[in-house]
Amino acid sequence: MHAQMALEAESTLTDRFQTTVPGPVRQALHLSKKDKIKYVIQSDGSVLMQRAETVEADPVLDQFLSFLAVDMQRHPEKLQPLTTSMRQRVASLVADVDIDLDAPLADKDE
Repeated sequence: MHAQMALEAESTLTDRFQTTVPGPVRQALHLSKKDKIKYVIQSDGSVLMQRAETVEADPVLDQFLSFLAVDMQRHPEKLQPLTTSMRQRVASLVADVDIDLDAPLADKDE
């Protein structure tokens, strides 16, 4: 059985609260220049640091969401709350639909 070995590294904050990520940490997290780092603050005050996963933007979806945002700002009078009957209707339409978000897309779907 192999004992887990902890690796420690430290760095210093500059006057502007910036620091250099130590080499062993960069290697452990497979970081490259311009990569993002995610910090998770635990309830006990400890902080986990991990490589942030980059999500590629969908230009079509981004344009559609921008269109919706502009339309809502220009015509707020057209906005209406989601009613219970609307929610029930949507639920009935997708009740028998199974979705596996982790399943790979078929070639025709990409």
